[in-house]
Amino acid sequence: MNLKHITQEVVQLATECGGFIQQERAHFTLEHIEVKGKNVLVSYVDKEAEKMIVHRLKEILPEAGFITEENTIEEDNRALKWIIDPLDGTTNFIHGVPCYSTSIALARGEELLIGVIYDIGQSDCFHAYQGGGAYQNHEKISISPITKLSESLLATGFPYCNFDNMERYLAILNQLMQNSHGIRRMGSAAIDLVYTAMGRFEGFFEYNLNAYDVAAGALIVQEAGGLVSNFSGGKDFLFKREIVATCGIQQELLDVIKKHW
Repeated sequence: MNLKHITQEVVQLATECGGFIQQERAHFTLEHIEVKGKNVLVSYVDKEAEKMIVHRLKEILPEAGFITEENTIEEDNRALKWIIDPLDGTTNFIHGVPCYSTSIALARGEELLIGVIYDIGQSDCFHAYQGGGAYQNHEKISISPITKLSESLLATGFPYCNFDNMERYLAILNQLMQNSHGIRRMGSAAIDLVYTAMGRFEGFFEYNLNAYDVAAGALIVQEAGGLVSNFSGGKDFLFKREIVATCGIQQELLDVIKKHW
């Protein structure tokens, strides 16, 4: 399997899909919104984008199955799977906040092979394949050289439907806000991860995430020289619903998280 060649095909697909999403945003109205659960929103744009991606990926790699956010295709038991979030940051999209993305990854079990993220608002495409490095618009990227939490800008996501861990989460934020350059909340985990990969953020952490939220971005961070784990420091982050991605501040950030979590 030629990962480099497949990645380039996926880059083209993600770019085209991003163009479709941006085109639809020009005439999107609130009547197009569907509610899947408390504060969990979706629209025809998410669904049509996912169908477009699935159709093309079947042609690119027929032997692979799928894990998708909008469930436009049933999962199966194949080891090789595409992991897709057609529109990461749907709430931003709906409200006209230009921070949303398309995320496509290929994995064999928990082994990440390909990751592609198209930052639609900025028209930037990030990609990586296993052992091939990480890129923004075909220019190689790397993590921040900063090694101290006190000099770091961090990113996270706020709970929007599961508030059971709110007190512990707020305790983490309280300590980090007082011991870093600040915390940002972009509203798209995929964008948080690629910004960490290119050194805009020194670290990103969030809980209650799905594999399609983090798969592509996690590989891009790793190929850019970063570290990715769950909140305990373990490597089984893909289906653990929690993630920490950093440059050289991994242990300091984990220490804060583990203290309260």
